[in-house]
Amino acid sequence: MRKLLMIIVVVIMGNALTAQSVKDTIDTPNGKMLIYENRTWEYLEDLEFDGVLNDVVHEYFENDSTLNYEWPWDSDRCYSSNRSNDLSLLNDTLWLCVTDSSYSDFVMPFDGVVTSRYGYRRGRYHNGIDINLNTGDTVVAAFDGKVRYSKYNKSGFGNLVVIRHYNGLETFYAHLSELIVVPNQWVKAGDPIGLGGNTGRSYGAHLHFETRFYDAPLNPEEIIDFKNKKIRDQNLFVHRGLFRPGAAPSHSSEFASSAGVAAPVYYRVRSGDTLGHIARRNRTTVGQLCRLNNIKPTTTLRIGRSLRVK
Repeated sequence: MRKLLMIIVVVIMGNALTAQSVKDTIDTPNGKMLIYENRTWEYLEDLEFDGVLNDVVHEYFENDSTLNYEWPWDSDRCYSSNRSNDLSLLNDTLWLCVTDSSYSDFVMPFDGVVTSRYGYRRGRYHNGIDINLNTGDTVVAAFDGKVRYSKYNKSGFGNLVVIRHYNGLETFYAHLSELIVVPNQWVKAGDPIGLGGNTGRSYGAHLHFETRFYDAPLNPEEIIDFKNKKIRDQNLFVHRGLFRPGAAPSHSSEFASSAGVAAPVYYRVRSGDTLGHIARRNRTTVGQLCRLNNIKPTTTLRIGRSLRVK
């Protein structure tokens, strides 16, 4: 049933205040919809949404005032924090569930051949994975989430969709020929979000796919096995080493062997654990644990925290 409503919604834009008159409200299966005088519309819940889809990650950054990271819900900027977050300053290792019992689905954004990987390329860092496709091919959401950004981006992405996910990440889908989702739209893994194309700074039809955490890019191959088209692991240990420019996957044998280093090993703190106990169990020393995790021997260990042990 439609109800006539005349209210004023005040929106803060920079330093200016603008007002939009709401003409009608409509009850829909997806919630109450506000119809504005200019014939645009918005769901009431979208006005109240704060962008938080992962409470664990949000609480961690809220409680650490030294980081002062921002990750607002902004549908006008592709980088919602304006890339102000420096993830190389992370002291802890965060344990993210890429998929879990509630959000277990993953779908390749497009089932095509990888033509360019994350890393240094032509004098600059390439922050994503390029997948070959034809203009008009359907591109889908990789995980369940909510569309934050969907419009033409003048900085080089062309038609771009950004989706924020329950696992604490955002995914970018660039150079699309058409956009078929809108900001604040909920999507499931595998839902069509756009058509492949060659818009923006692009030299041939392809999908540029990025994974970002708090606005900082990390190698998508940390999360996705593009060869076998599946999640590499249900768990992702987020630490500052992932955010060095051009970082190769830390757990990928082909990259680790070429670099001559072993993949990091992590331990999840349990009830009753001490640094000495963890060191003995993993055949290392308390001093090494402190160096790897930037902690002190007197640091209180929180149950569930992930510590790098090798």
